[in-house]
Amino acid sequence: MRLSTKGRYAVMAMADLAQHEAANKPVSLADIAQRQEISLSYLEQLFAKLRRNGLVKSVRGPGGGYRLSRPSAELRISDVIVAVDEPIAATRCKPGSAKGCTGQGARCVTHDLWEELGRQIHVFLSGVSLADVVEKRVLGRAQPCSQTAANNSEPREAA
Repeated sequence: MRLSTKGRYAVMAMADLAQHEAANKPVSLADIAQRQEISLSYLEQLFAKLRRNGLVKSVRGPGGGYRLSRPSAELRISDVIVAVDEPIAATRCKPGSAKGCTGQGARCVTHDLWEELGRQIHVFLSGVSLADVVEKRVLGRAQPCSQTAANNSEPREAA
């Protein structure tokens, strides 16, 4: 599964905003565009969606720009991705569709695996805040399976 440019750029821009936002000074999209090497017009589209979804507030006039709508520790990465209409899914099927991903309209044999992966990605991204990203507290969050879980997945001998 691969996250599209829309989701990645939205997270990059929001992390930049969280990092550079000052107490009484909003951050301009032009500054974010320059630092993150993202097209200004693309950022304008993303921030329109982020504003509509209540993640940022716009400030008009000279010295205007954007601010986070609440502290970065309260803004989840999953919220940013969902706000820009980026699905967190690993299947080829449309979410909620009765029709499957194979040519005959059935679900493929690995469908449940990929659907669960999409859920796990969402759970992981829901547990990471913008503050975690900015303060570099993301690495090491994923934990390997416990030994018990590994033992339960080993093939069993027939009785």
